[in-house]
Amino acid sequence: MSFQPIIPISGIGGWNFLQSTYDKQLDSFSKSPVLQRDTEYFEENIGNVKTVDDLVNDRRLLSVALGAFGLEDQLDFKGLVKKVLQEGSTADDALAGKLGDDRWVSFTETFGFGPGETVKTGDAAAMKNLSETYKVQSFETAVGEQDNSMRVAMYSQREIQVLAEDGTSTDTKWFNVMGQPAIREMFEIALGLPTSMGQADLDTQLVNFKDRAKAMFGTDDISVFAEPENMERLVNVYLARSEIAEFNASNSAGATALMLLQS
Repeated sequence: MSFQPIIPISGIGGWNFLQSTYDKQLDSFSKSPVLQRDTEYFEENIGNVKTVDDLVNDRRLLSVALGAFGLEDQLDFKGLVKKVLQEGSTADDALAGKLGDDRWVSFTETFGFGPGETVKTGDAAAMKNLSETYKVQSFETAVGEQDNSMRVAMYSQREIQVLAEDGTSTDTKWFNVMGQPAIREMFEIALGLPTSMGQADLDTQLVNFKDRAKAMFGTDDISVFAEPENMERLVNVYLARSEIAEFNASNSAGATALMLLQS
């Protein structure tokens, strides 16, 4: 039986436990026979990939490639994946840039199939790093099967820090937040924004995110989350509010059931 992540309690307490045991748990999880077979296959065969079709038509390779970027749910959308890889990221009208999610840009840049780019599948060290990232993402997915808020926190903690340090404008950073479901969830819940806000136009959403961030952190500049104390506060507020929302939903469901039984 493969190792499954251990999360004894929910909320901030569970998060602190997960953080303190992270290295040991990830190491045990990475020794899963299935995960080892998948990453070994990837490392042994990715160097033979010379074209976009070589990658897209090998489901095992593509599964690891997409999974390393948290895009595993796109595995069956081969047309989209192929177009992203073929167009690369350098052109202003490249699909990867239009999707509003930096993961696609990173994905296509990692392999270098775009116009004028150099194919990187032969870079053994880079591909080895990618398979290690896949293990991390797979661990986070397993964590999410037990407690999705923990997965959101783990993923967002890592990716928000990358976003905070990427040198783009404040507005561009927020648009990337809006385009990545997990990070968006983190900020929406932590900042007390309703999910229905997603129905508003992007400019209105941008203003709301920035206003709430400024009210809570004193600034709307996402670069402040490069500071550990700000990131810790964001994660803790998110987890606390998520737990409260789950508790309220559970009580509401219980009250409804009781009413039905009494009627």
